[in-house]
Amino acid sequence: MPGLWLFAPNRDTAGGSSWLLEGDQGPVLVDVPALTQAHLTFLAQRPPGLIVLTGRDGHGRCRRLQEALGWPVLVQEQEAYLLPGMASLETFAEEQRPAPGLALLWTPGPGPGSCVLHARTASTDVLFCGRLLLPVGPGRLAPLHQRRTFHWPRLLRSIERLRGWLPAGSPHWIASGGGLGALRGEKLVGRGEALLAALDLAALASEEAPPSLG
Repeated sequence: MPGLWLFAPNRDTAGGSSWLLEGDQGPVLVDVPALTQAHLTFLAQRPPGLIVLTGRDGHGRCRRLQEALGWPVLVQEQEAYLLPGMASLETFAEEQRPAPGLALLWTPGPGPGSCVLHARTASTDVLFCGRLLLPVGPGRLAPLHQRRTFHWPRLLRSIERLRGWLPAGSPHWIASGGGLGALRGEKLVGRGEALLAALDLAALASEEAPPSLG
């Protein structure tokens, strides 16, 4: 859609997806794309912006990207230790509103400092969910209990909290930070409010943990 860009899958984040949202307050880069000259040139052509990290799996080569662009980095406080000495590093605890129409919510579960970003303006209503919800089929996202999942019960509680935190009628679209291959060519998932409401958290809570790598 206008003002929203999706970068190619990033090997540094296990094939994860990074997004760029362009708005009146300047660009917002959600998670880190591959560090290529083409991406650096594309981003450098924009006004100074903000890098938002939705969790540890989206950091990629954040330090080098930040050094090249000079954009500040915003991360939930429990993920800050992963970026020691980072210039222009900003943190938040429970919630943060970095600009009009933008709101961050701490959603632990995928990682201890995972978060989501909701962008809601006159022309945009998108939830950038990081790894809280992952593609499981065309038009479908769901929480997945994986080996790297930090805390499955907290992940499900985060989804419950997210439902009550979002404004009524939102989000229209959901943009996942995971690999988008299961969407079969789609990028955004529509009817986001209905998708969140339809998740059976009680049934998901009974899922067994995946086998360990050991």
